[in-house]
Amino acid sequence: MAQFNITITEELLHGLFLSNGRDEAFSKLLEEIFNQVLLAQSSEQVGAEPYERTEERTAYRNGFRDRQMTTRVGTLTLRVPRHRNGKFSTELFARYQRSEQALILAMMEMVINGVSTRKVEAITQELCGKSFSKSTVSALCKQLDPMVHAFRTRPLKNHYPFLIVDALYLKVREDHRVQSRGLLIAVGVNEEGYREIIGFQVANTETESSWGEFFASLKERGLKDVRLITSDNHKGLVNAVKRHFQGATWQRCQTHFSRNMLDHTPKALQPVIKEDLRELYEAVDLDSARKVRDQLLGKYGTIAPKAATLLDESFDDITAVLAVPLKYRKRLRTTNGVERLNQEVRRRERVIRIFPNEASVIRLMGALLIEQDEKWQVGRKYFDMDLYYQSIENKKTKGSNSAA
Repeated sequence: MAQFNITITEELLHGLFLSNGRDEAFSKLLEEIFNQVLLAQSSEQVGAEPYERTEERTAYRNGFRDRQMTTRVGTLTLRVPRHRNGKFSTELFARYQRSEQALILAMMEMVINGVSTRKVEAITQELCGKSFSKSTVSALCKQLDPMVHAFRTRPLKNHYPFLIVDALYLKVREDHRVQSRGLLIAVGVNEEGYREIIGFQVANTETESSWGEFFASLKERGLKDVRLITSDNHKGLVNAVKRHFQGATWQRCQTHFSRNMLDHTPKALQPVIKEDLRELYEAVDLDSARKVRDQLLGKYGTIAPKAATLLDESFDDITAVLAVPLKYRKRLRTTNGVERLNQEVRRRERVIRIFPNEASVIRLMGALLIEQDEKWQVGRKYFDMDLYYQSIENKKTKGSNSAA
């Protein structure tokens, strides 16, 4: 992954503080950062800094051309380098604008359909002008939709031993009514230790049927060898997991479970039981976890009987992660690994509030998820998988020796 050093000058900082608003300040900062990234990419492709004499130089610069980039904080003027051989290339525009375009498209559709808010109309007019037609929107959709479709239907050639699944609810306008739709998301950790967004689907409800259809589509695309699945305790989801991933271990999200426990606990006891649960989650092995559980059942059996019953019934599900080596547990025992992703989704949703149709949900969420997936692929590994696969081999060897 390329890394760039960004310099913020005193003049730029002074300008930021004198800006009329947050958007104007952020626009100036974003423009400066993007221009410095373009310069750094130019130096990387030329093989030399400006005016530098070196045998590693492969090309020469030929000035700049200005290009406008429209964002929600204003229009940026970027100075795109030119090379004499005409081969300067950058993915900066495509990667940044993909989700921006999808967001703007959703707002344009709202305006055309007459269901936009004043805020949406104001933003859309500022970004796109006061008039645009359905044909304009259709043409823009044709640029993004094939890209999102290819991402959603791509073959899953890797193995994904770890799977984290979650759902968000969005409001969509259909048949002149506002309806709730579930956005089902699956994040896999592949055998090299990188996270991938392996699929997403818009569903009417979070039922066993909806999750089952989603899981079946993932398997048809090549999903296999799943060892551990982490999710919340939604009944339909859990039933679908058991039906489609027989042999895999299901880990109930400990964060969601803690909330459930607190809901069943008298308010005065909630801070104490929260700390006690943390001790249970940090247990190094199953025997240690059972000892902590027994202590908690004795402690809360009388003063918080509903919480104690819930703990007793859920113990195996919330400690399933103890089957994997210690270094992997913290990130696999909850669905928090997709929490940042959820925040990005919610940030866009707050602008739209009610999507004009299901296609706009798929387009915007798809564009956003593609960008996140690309970041994960060029970022740091989520896990070093060597220890995990070594533990599997050790179990096989131990089992063979026992059989002999």
